[in-house]
Amino acid sequence: MNYLEEYKKWCESPEFDEETKKELIAIKEDQKEIEDRFYTELEFGTAGLRGIIGAGTNRMNKYTVGKATQGLANYILEQGTQDKGVAISYDSRKMSKEFSLQTALILCANGIKAYLFKNLRPVPELSFAVRELKCTAGVMITASHNPPKYNGYKVYWDDGAQIVSPRDKEIIAKVRAVESYSEIKEITEQEAKQKGLLEIIDSEMDDKYINVLKKKILNPEIMKEEGKNLKVVYTPLHGTGNTIAEKLLKDLGIQNLYVVPEQKEPDGNFPTVDYPNPEDKRAFKLALELAKKVDADVVLATDPDADRLGVFAKDSKTGEYKEYTGNMSALLIAEYRISQMKEKGILPDNGMIIKTIVSSNLTDAISKYYNLEMIEVLTGFKNIGAIMRKAEENKDKTYVFGFEESYGCLIGDYARDKDGIAAVMALCEAACYYQKQGKTLWDAMIDIYEKYGYYKETQVSIVREGIEGAQEIKEMMTRMRNSTIENIGDYKVIKFKDIDRDYVKDMLTGEETKSYLPKSNVLYYELENDNWCCIRPSGTEPKIKLYMGVKDVSDKEANEKLEDLKNAMLALLK
Repeated sequence: MNYLEEYKKWCESPEFDEETKKELIAIKEDQKEIEDRFYTELEFGTAGLRGIIGAGTNRMNKYTVGKATQGLANYILEQGTQDKGVAISYDSRKMSKEFSLQTALILCANGIKAYLFKNLRPVPELSFAVRELKCTAGVMITASHNPPKYNGYKVYWDDGAQIVSPRDKEIIAKVRAVESYSEIKEITEQEAKQKGLLEIIDSEMDDKYINVLKKKILNPEIMKEEGKNLKVVYTPLHGTGNTIAEKLLKDLGIQNLYVVPEQKEPDGNFPTVDYPNPEDKRAFKLALELAKKVDADVVLATDPDADRLGVFAKDSKTGEYKEYTGNMSALLIAEYRISQMKEKGILPDNGMIIKTIVSSNLTDAISKYYNLEMIEVLTGFKNIGAIMRKAEENKDKTYVFGFEESYGCLIGDYARDKDGIAAVMALCEAACYYQKQGKTLWDAMIDIYEKYGYYKETQVSIVREGIEGAQEIKEMMTRMRNSTIENIGDYKVIKFKDIDRDYVKDMLTGEETKSYLPKSNVLYYELENDNWCCIRPSGTEPKIKLYMGVKDVSDKEANEKLEDLKNAMLALLK
């Protein structure tokens, strides 16, 4: 694509409206901005279509959304599943409501039934709705935890999971085959409703979703009893979370629930946070201030589409609020739920835990202790969903728990994407259970470390924006891929895995084998003494991501070890 020719086309063609042209003409002297908007087209990554809102082929706008939807419609028609319909939801971001209605109407114009949520709702409820309504697909308009200037478009298939290979590639091919924006079919909202093609989803779906979650509670009596005393601060960070969370928790018995007032209402400008991401401690500023004021036991935050959960818990010994990583919060939930399932005699003999390749090795230890199969997949919760689908079809394994280190987990098979609402519920249940034992959630976390070892993990992102940044990231990966690295810091490399080449080398014996994972641009270094590190470019953001994990006998030694490994990894990329 010649970006200048494409820019000129957008400025002059009758395909594009006057508002779009006005926005583009205003940047006619900014060559770098023009290049960034038009040098490529948005493509599906690990979380679907995602980009900055604005005019251009490399931006989220009604034309790129329209093209994606027309391509999806063409694919559904080819599959012959148009009568099953598509469920559509959206979050609080700018243009989310407009993009969701546009998506619904384009599908309807193609003769495909669309089930559109009346108001914004979380990702996990959309995943649940796809399964509940027996749809052929689902679309969620969201950019998850990205900064306010972003929006996105996640595509789900009939099992409620995000699309995976080869379906994702097949849909992308259909999108690319839409050569002109004039090919995008149109219909009015009134006409779509008159033809019975557009159906609005109301609060009835909320009730079904909430009831399914309630059934996942293992100790409802304890939650009712201890919920009278437990103090919980929660923030939806201006997103979708509180459409469900507050009602759910109060129904379950959490009486002292404090929702951060400044962040309670949906707002795509995210006025109180620079970055609405529960992975970022700065997003907890107001929540922690409220927690100290009310002397809260637990502080919880979900991202705008409510699939991720961030956690702080009070350490009663010091009075400090301790931050949990995504690995920590997920595995605290896992240990609580699995131990209780075993105690109650309901832990399946053929149970499995699924984690992503960059998640904690503590998972392996928990799986071994409870005699569960541990399955490792590539990053992206859609890969966990794919394993769930296979197990459901083969009826050979039972899903117990799945998570990824990026603050997302799923406690049951009612959905096929990570569920921050269910995680909020599960953390509160665990807090009630441990409180009855005279323990805090932080005490419970220390108990886990003492039981299995002090596993600690961290992640570092190196941001490189624009076309030059994309090239720099590519060069970093190539350099690492082609280097023979025998030591990282003080640790010997035991195995080197290049997932993109389906290649594994035992660095001690020289034996070469396969990774048996789908092709992905990931480099993994298995180090001695249960330590590891990994490097990959983000599929949704302009950054290269470094992951690492260590194990030691104490918190202090593990943290020191982790810092040394992080510095060693950064040194390799210089």
